[in-house]
Amino acid sequence: MKYIYFIAAFNAFFFLGLLLKKKPKLLHDKILIYWLLYLGISTGAYSLTMDLFPQAAFLSSALIALFLLHGPFMYLYVKTLSAGKKVFKSKFLLHFIPFAAFILYLIIAFQFPEYSKNIHVSHAADAPEPPFLFVVFLLATALSGPVYFVLAHKKYRNLKKSSENYTSKDIHLQWLGKLIFIFGIVWTALIIVAVIHHVFHLFTMTFCTNGLFLALSGFIILIGYFGLNQQEVFISHSTPQNEEVEEGEKEKYAASRLEGEKLQQCFLKVETFMESEKPYLNPDLTLPKLAEDLEVSTHHLSQVINEKHGSNFFDYINQFRVEEVKKKIVSEEFKNYSLLGIAMESGFNSKSAFNRVFKKMTNLTPSQFRDSTLKN
Repeated sequence: MKYIYFIAAFNAFFFLGLLLKKKPKLLHDKILIYWLLYLGISTGAYSLTMDLFPQAAFLSSALIALFLLHGPFMYLYVKTLSAGKKVFKSKFLLHFIPFAAFILYLIIAFQFPEYSKNIHVSHAADAPEPPFLFVVFLLATALSGPVYFVLAHKKYRNLKKSSENYTSKDIHLQWLGKLIFIFGIVWTALIIVAVIHHVFHLFTMTFCTNGLFLALSGFIILIGYFGLNQQEVFISHSTPQNEEVEEGEKEKYAASRLEGEKLQQCFLKVETFMESEKPYLNPDLTLPKLAEDLEVSTHHLSQVINEKHGSNFFDYINQFRVEEVKKKIVSEEFKNYSLLGIAMESGFNSKSAFNRVFKKMTNLTPSQFRDSTLKN
């Protein structure tokens, strides 16, 4: 078991090294750096001290307190990933107050031997009743997981929705959703085991803590597995300044909506431009970029797409790309092209995005559509 924790700690520092080489680093990259640093230190420290656990009361309690950091790191990573923010807001530190309070409590408590002798993480039947405040901190640690799981999952859903209304490019966020889901399931299972231990005195505290750190070890490996397969996490990518959605513009047009004839005119303008200029052939097309080319506000363009087409920006643009692929498949000019080659010529940025979007919009795979079309 100890070697698993060593391997997990090594992986955390390895991925940390990859991130440190990334330039430029956005705020979510920096948060992920500190998150991996925390994961590496915590699993490494436990692997070195697990033989003393839970006999060393201060050490074992401090290691338990570290779990108050996991949820905040995950939540802040998802939150800051959404807009490519560069500034760390002081209010983010509020999420780390419970951890700081727990550690401060332990430092003060262990200055008083008579008080601290009752502090322990093991709940054997003959063990003395722990101090009330210590129990409160343990409950806060247990509940922080489910609370931050819900918060992070909500942010993830908002992130996924906003990304589909902003860019036509497949940005591969499924891995993040899987990590959040796995975190929620594993943490909930471990809480159930811990409650059974504390209430019914079943299992051992070592069994519970081994489960916690084993879950952390698996989490580290999953971050590496999913992250290294999604280049936008570990490899630099820049976002042109003119593609950023400015808060001022959002506020300016928040109360301004197109109605009646103006809405129809904007709709026709968008349709004419899409047919004549084919901006969807640009795989990096974004809502602000298209709005700039059309000389309309991003708010009005988004309104036209949402109300007139009943879809988000991602689906709207990719409908044109799918139709472009269909035309090219039967075109003599592209008869020597592979399906992937045609997809790239039509504005898709990856094979996986092409296959997924095409199947979603036609109920056929690209190869099935090609075979049936050429046969007819």
